[in-house]
Amino acid sequence: MGTTRLQAVRKQLNYSADSVIRLLRGRAETLGLSVMSPTSLKTKLSRWENGHEQVSLPHYRRLFRDVYGRTNAELGFPDEPETEEATELRTRLKVARSVDAETVELFRRQVDHARHVDRKFGAASLLDQLRSHIKQVEDLLTFGTLSGQREALAGVLTEASTLAGWEALDRDAASQSWAHYERAKSAAREAGSTELLAHAIAEQSFVLVDIGETALAVDQLAEARALAEHGAPPLLRAWLAAAHGEGLATVGQRADALRAFDTASSLLPNEVVHPQLPFLFLGGAHLDRWRGNALAKLGEPDAIDQLTDALPRLPKEFARAKSRILVDLAFAYAAAGDRDAAHSHARQARQLCKEIKSDRELRRLRNLVLPGAA
Repeated sequence: MGTTRLQAVRKQLNYSADSVIRLLRGRAETLGLSVMSPTSLKTKLSRWENGHEQVSLPHYRRLFRDVYGRTNAELGFPDEPETEEATELRTRLKVARSVDAETVELFRRQVDHARHVDRKFGAASLLDQLRSHIKQVEDLLTFGTLSGQREALAGVLTEASTLAGWEALDRDAASQSWAHYERAKSAAREAGSTELLAHAIAEQSFVLVDIGETALAVDQLAEARALAEHGAPPLLRAWLAAAHGEGLATVGQRADALRAFDTASSLLPNEVVHPQLPFLFLGGAHLDRWRGNALAKLGEPDAIDQLTDALPRLPKEFARAKSRILVDLAFAYAAAGDRDAAHSHARQARQLCKEIKSDRELRRLRNLVLPGAA
């Protein structure tokens, strides 16, 4: 009987039989595959190479392919039918290739619709739905191979993940929120978008605030601002400055916090809607309520006037933002010693927070200490 291809390849590579057995067993251990003992494998190798037996088990054929770096045909093995795993992968790749600009735009509109629902009704009815949307986009991105398509999908995944992160934070699920933001940051890097990355980093900082890691939060907010300092739209830079201002107020850095809000005001453009930044709201009452929140954190008397002025100017659809203003006013009035006003705003806030299931603001209200009765 002539030399088999399996034997010819070994000799071509100048491997001894003992070396091949060590390589086969080492590769099997790496892959977690069960194989024969060295003695049995040596006997079997001789029978395979001499053509007395075929290498019939697929996992042995795989080990030979991996060790020798040769195909089935080059090793004299029969062609193998496509595995279920390969069939599934092929199907997923085919589906991902079908993604076009229209599909990406559809995904963007779905995320934008989710934002509108979130602003008005809160996260309670939306978070599970958004998770499913994220998984769908993430799967398409995982199996997408075309440049341009991947970046576009990654941009959508970033926006969906940051929204899910904010919703999870509102439900007081800090770990879940953090994971959403980690995905958002990775997707932003895939998308090649400094703007999306800076926004995700900044929003994630408020998870740190909520768990008491305020110094880390301030550092991360500063990192986000530095990232967007050159070339980012003024609207984003203004938003990041305000976010930094809130973080600085949380650690009691009054002068730096107020300076950050002044910077935000100076950067805020006349046109406060940006087509590439549909998730930013800073015009109208939004920047004013944000500054009021910082003033309340700092214990400034001006917080009451600032927040009271912003409240009626807030569009009705921003229910969560309204709940936050009411909570801030409750704390500001309590700090000013006005028990009745603090109690009234806390009651309004609690009712609204229960309606939109804002566990985060309800937790803040539980920490409210009313001043003594007059």
